[in-house]
Amino acid sequence: MDGWTPKKGGWIEMICGSMFSGKTEELIRRLRRAQIARQSVEIFKPMLDDRYSNDHLVSHSEVRIPSRTVKNAAEILENSSEAQVIGIDEVQFLGPEVFEVVQELARRGKRVICAGLDQDYLGNPFEPVPQLLAVAEYITKTLAICVVCGGPANRTQRVSGGRERIVVGAKGLYEARCRNCYEPPTEEEPLGTAPGLAREKA
Repeated sequence: MDGWTPKKGGWIEMICGSMFSGKTEELIRRLRRAQIARQSVEIFKPMLDDRYSNDHLVSHSEVRIPSRTVKNAAEILENSSEAQVIGIDEVQFLGPEVFEVVQELARRGKRVICAGLDQDYLGNPFEPVPQLLAVAEYITKTLAICVVCGGPANRTQRVSGGRERIVVGAKGLYEARCRNCYEPPTEEEPLGTAPGLAREKA
C-alpha cells in the first residue's frame, strides 16, 4: 500500500486471495519498503506453516524475508511493542484471537499488514479473514492463474490430502482455479480426481 496513509494512529492492511496468488510476495514487498524507510519492522508467521522455512517468510516464487514463528496470536503482542510496522503471514491459521490482537496493535498506533486466504478449499469464507476485512482500512485482493483455463483464479482447489479444513501444503495438494473451473468436493467424488491433477500425471 504505497498511496495516501493516515497522519496519526495505526491502521490495518489486508492482502487476501487464493493460494498461488502472490499474497506473501506482496506482503514481503511492503515490509521491505518499510525497512528501506528505516522503520522498525516485526514479522510473524504461525508455527503451523513450516513448508519452506522456520525463520523466514518464503513465497512460492522463493522471495524471502526473516520472520519470527509464533504459536498463537498473543505472542505477536508480546513481541511487537517497539515495532512501527507489523507483518503477519497466513493470518487464517492464528484463529479468532488474532482479530482482537490486530485491532489492539492498530489502536496502539502501529501499521499492521496481514496476508491470508479469504476462502478455504470448500470455497467458504476462511475466518478470521472476513472479520479482518471488515475493519481494515486498506484491502488488496490478489488473483492467481487458473491451471485449467488460464483465467484469473480466486479459489483454491484441493486435489489430495484429506478433508480436514486445514492441511498445510502447496503444489501437489492444491491448485488455483477460477470460479468456473473450481469443483467443490463431494462425498461421492474423492479428492485427487480433479482435472488439473489428472493432466499433471498424464
